[in-house]
Amino acid sequence: MPDAADTAVHALLDDLEAGQHARLDLVRAIGPDDWLRPTPARGWDVRDTIAHLADTDEMAIATATGGPGSLHARSEGSASSEDVTYRGVLRGRRGSGQAVCAWFESSTAAMRDMFLALDPAVRVPWGIGMRPASLVTARMMETWAHGLDVHAALGAESVDTDRLGHIAWLATRALPYAYTVAGREPPSEPVRVELTLPSGATWSTGPEDATNRITGGVGEYCRVFVQRLRPSDTATLRAEGAAAADVLSVARAYL
Repeated sequence: MPDAADTAVHALLDDLEAGQHARLDLVRAIGPDDWLRPTPARGWDVRDTIAHLADTDEMAIATATGGPGSLHARSEGSASSEDVTYRGVLRGRRGSGQAVCAWFESSTAAMRDMFLALDPAVRVPWGIGMRPASLVTARMMETWAHGLDVHAALGAESVDTDRLGHIAWLATRALPYAYTVAGREPPSEPVRVELTLPSGATWSTGPEDATNRITGGVGEYCRVFVQRLRPSDTATLRAEGAAAADVLSVARAYL
């Protein structure tokens, strides 16, 4: 009988797969010119973005299994974090959009197999180190964030789902890292986060009696943390208290 950690990883993998398939369904039928449409990510087109997702899937596999091409190995051989990610983009540019689509299909299947075989208690050296469940969630976040760029480039609506609750969890857990990147100390006051999921259910974390509170739609919260939306441009997101406002000012859910 699977234990709780196994069950959690399997459920997260199902949600990750649903998000990956949504992106694949979008790009499978597009034409050659559509693959070259520019996205909101400066300098990247649709082909670049899907290639990046496939490449980072493979990098996650290598990192978790100790194979060549791990995040640590790539970082040691690169001048900057941009160089680490640009390798996948350059590989994608050597092929057609359909070839990149096939690459992403292959990488998603291989990554799922890797996670199913991985000990759910092991710590994977991704960033500061993650358990498999957290790394699956990180892959879900990146797939969704870059998927937003692809949808925007193709003029297609991106439909939010309750899977964003996982990304909200990761974003909130990543706040110490976000403050480190910003070169600032986190506030000493606790912050309560209460978000409305697309289904109408509530996702929340933090002390219920906290005076500093962030409320609003989960889609806007997650878009702020993947830096696809500025806090000032949101329609529903509200920060009550200086600490809550400070959290949104450093929001960052990725390495």
